[in-house]
Amino acid sequence: MSGIGSGYDLSCTYSPDGRVFQVEYAGKAVENAGTAIGLRVNDGVVLAVQKLVQSKLLKPGANKRLATVDRHIGIAFAGLIPDGEHLIRRARDEAQNWREQYKAPIPGDVLADRVSQYVQAYTLYSSVRPFGIGTIVAAVDEDGPQLYAIEPSGESWGYFGAAIGKGRRVAKTELEKLDLKNLTVRDAVKEAAKIIYATHDEGKDKDFELEMSWISNTETNGHHQFVPAEIIEEAERLAKDADDMEE
Repeated sequence: MSGIGSGYDLSCTYSPDGRVFQVEYAGKAVENAGTAIGLRVNDGVVLAVQKLVQSKLLKPGANKRLATVDRHIGIAFAGLIPDGEHLIRRARDEAQNWREQYKAPIPGDVLADRVSQYVQAYTLYSSVRPFGIGTIVAAVDEDGPQLYAIEPSGESWGYFGAAIGKGRRVAKTELEKLDLKNLTVRDAVKEAAKIIYATHDEGKDKDFELEMSWISNTETNGHHQFVPAEIIEEAERLAKDADDMEE
């Protein structure tokens, strides 16, 4: 990157051409991580994460990139694991404080807005650094299914289909091909698995574990839960078959 060594990348400050290098570096940390996607469909939301296996000695299922924030809200992240865990704890605190104050579950858009403001605050001071993660927030509340993506800069947008991480460009292209409004969460699980496998390059990338969760009034009674193993296995089988046919 141009500007490295000029002194403007040592803290969160603007360079003469209006760039904040620390935020750009945080974005690179996300781009080097496994892909995470979210699909907002007719009856709920599905989250899927490509968790790269850094070592064969690691216990399967450890260091998950998916987490429950509140009963009706889930989070997926791509990037630095400690940063992701810290932000999940912050999101849980926000959800708990809302319940204590208003005696009701926090709306998905409110949580996404509060988390994005917290992320953005870490781009304002020289004593801290930006979070090296991209975050996807999924919820099902009174307004129906909700999906938001939060960048390391604190920028937040609502989506029908969101993708972050190493394979986000390929994933976004595949998401745009889907008729998300007319899919069910069971259909979305299969499509999400296909997209994750489409972003994986066996020749260059490490082995990975597929993590998936969903929120649906029909399948999970409005609660965020991990997709049952047998459904994931079936989705992976279909994804591998589709990948082999393309090759």
